[in-house]
Amino acid sequence: MQQYLQLCQRIIDEGVWIENQRTGKKCLTVVNADLSYDVAKNQFPIITTRKSFWKAAIAELLGYLRGYDSAADFRALGTKSWDANANENAAWLNNPVRKGVDDMGRVYGVQGRSWRRPDGSTLDQLQKIVTNLSQDIDDRGEILTFYNPGEFELGCLRPCMHTHTFSLLGDTLYLTSYQRSCDVPLGLNFNQIQVFTLLALMAQITGKTPGMAYHKIVNAHIYEDQVDLMRDVQLQREPFDPPQLRINPEIRSLKDIETWVSLEDFAVEGYRHHDPIAYPFSV
Repeated sequence: MQQYLQLCQRIIDEGVWIENQRTGKKCLTVVNADLSYDVAKNQFPIITTRKSFWKAAIAELLGYLRGYDSAADFRALGTKSWDANANENAAWLNNPVRKGVDDMGRVYGVQGRSWRRPDGSTLDQLQKIVTNLSQDIDDRGEILTFYNPGEFELGCLRPCMHTHTFSLLGDTLYLTSYQRSCDVPLGLNFNQIQVFTLLALMAQITGKTPGMAYHKIVNAHIYEDQVDLMRDVQLQREPFDPPQLRINPEIRSLKDIETWVSLEDFAVEGYRHHDPIAYPFSV
């Protein structure tokens, strides 16, 4: 929580105004932010200075791990986070490859579970990683990436959190996640929760002990219509102690995640928070 607040304050104090072409808005921006989360100690990195909708963040992660390409599938899991980008993004609505309502195209989990090779066959990056780690193999290339520049035009949004690298030291599993762009008031806590939960889940299904998760952000920004709420409201609140994440111990395989796992298999214990803050969302 303190890392989050320190980054927010840094953007307010040191940020440079940059015009964002996609949204037509200005952003107060800094470059390079490094956060870390102790998954071994189960220090769940959830915001307490406003209400955080952690269930939607975990639902979105589950959709990525399943390779979903429809906002409807994400809604069925418990999150509406892809509704706007799938159905309100003007450039995507005019893209001839769009299949219709709720179609997201080849974004995020589609790349992770079905990366297209030049010969037309596909590669399941996630399955390779799970298989290797379960067999105590770390080839220094246990990398899950959603960033495929050759197919950007085939999806509604370039990935923001784009690459996850897993590292095995003995029996301890580590994660380093890379993010090119981050809407700090709205997106960052989603991302923090997902990085933490991804390492916890991957350690559990591969029989490893979770270690540290490292979260690297290149461009961290606050949109012009979010600055006042961040500076004058959220940064004035005192944080509460972090809660703990509980994951159903019966989740033992990637197949489990693909088939029956739902939000009922996750719980956050001891979550105290301030009132919600209605930050504007930029499509």
